[in-house]
Amino acid sequence: MNIAGLKRYMPLLKELIRRDVKIKYRRSFLGFLWSVLNPLGTMVILTIVFSTVFRQSIENFSVYLMCGQLIFNFFNEATSMSMSSIVGNAGLITKVYVPKYFFPISRVCSSFVNLLTSFVALVIVIVVTRTPVSWTVIFAIFPVLYVLLFSIGIGMVLSAVTVSFRDMMHLYGVVVTALMYLTPIFYPMDMLKNADVSYARYAYAIVSANPITKYVQMLRCTVLDQQIPSIQDHLDCLLPCVIALVLGAVVFKKLQDKFILRL
Repeated sequence: MNIAGLKRYMPLLKELIRRDVKIKYRRSFLGFLWSVLNPLGTMVILTIVFSTVFRQSIENFSVYLMCGQLIFNFFNEATSMSMSSIVGNAGLITKVYVPKYFFPISRVCSSFVNLLTSFVALVIVIVVTRTPVSWTVIFAIFPVLYVLLFSIGIGMVLSAVTVSFRDMMHLYGVVVTALMYLTPIFYPMDMLKNADVSYARYAYAIVSANPITKYVQMLRCTVLDQQIPSIQDHLDCLLPCVIALVLGAVVFKKLQDKFILRL
């Protein structure tokens, strides 16, 4: 679709995002507050569980944990929701012409709204734990934008594949669980790097290559380490975004003409 066509349907995309946000919190008494309470509650539980193991080796463990949790939870929610975006809107897609890629994008963007709200929880943890921060925190916008772009690309692939292969909805739960343990959310990277077991170096290589790891580390770099991400850091984060977006666009364009036949 050209730029003119994109502008023409932009109000539709905004309406889809608004609808997805409203549906998530429909008939919920606390509404958007759950975007703050959920990460806070999970952070408290994980801190209690892992503090005796990692707290001595990780300074400001609660903030360290929250940074990883926010990035990973967003990716998990955004891709999981976008996976069913085409199937879930079958009634609309089969009746009127709508740019089909708007549906996975709207799901990711609605999850992004929740992510921005969840950052209130990070601020609360920083204040309560009296974790020192500096002006470098403004660079936290970069890992947030990178994981948004990466999630859009992966979400488009999942949404297109799920139309033909519905088992993806069940398999993806296993994939996400494995990805959670391959992301340094509650453990330090040095634990793998310095481990004595033979497979540790392979685990360290896999975790290091994980794109989510790069986004989490950049967020911690700006918030905890009080450093400005280097050009190499940006390139390491941007490359998976480009690959995911290109792959998502190619796969979605190739399969979208068959959606109507399989919905």
